[in-house]
Amino acid sequence: MDVYFKKQITYFYEGIKFTFNVGNTLFSTFDIDHGTDILLRSISFKNPKSILDLGCGYGPIGIVLAKKFPSAQVTLLDKDLLAVRYSQYNIKENAIDNASAFGSVGLEQVNGEMFDLIVSNIPAKIGDEAITTDFILTPYSHLNPNGELWMVIVSALNHLIPKVAMKNKLNLKKIRKRHGHIVYQILKK
Repeated sequence: MDVYFKKQITYFYEGIKFTFNVGNTLFSTFDIDHGTDILLRSISFKNPKSILDLGCGYGPIGIVLAKKFPSAQVTLLDKDLLAVRYSQYNIKENAIDNASAFGSVGLEQVNGEMFDLIVSNIPAKIGDEAITTDFILTPYSHLNPNGELWMVIVSALNHLIPKVAMKNKLNLKKIRKRHGHIVYQILKK
């Protein structure tokens, strides 16, 4: 590993054991974040061919989905290059061959690409404008027809997501609420 290594986390999903190496200063270094867990256990999309994990951190969402959907191509993006490095480590650690991780502010590195499924554990501290643009509207514009944007937010952001959906006429559905987190789905017709 490298000088930033903090620990290794084990996570079980649908009977499969995943191992994630975590670097100091990354999000949720003690265990898989509760929001990440509830999002993964809520997603009900059937057979996506292309998946984007936006703000991937050390990669748990994208890596689990890559294993769950082996015929899909999964792209993991994060603005934090240490997170990208650990996503790349964890892709190898979990023997995933259908995923790649890249450094990107928002969707800069995949401009022009379209996806069936976009997922994100939205960072709460980046501000309403950045969330609206980089985590809702721009990803929505990168969805294929019948594509889905799945997101989990902390309850403090619940004022924002329905407001953005209503203003932009997005087909928003509240899927689940648990322990201070809410999972939303936006379907693109």
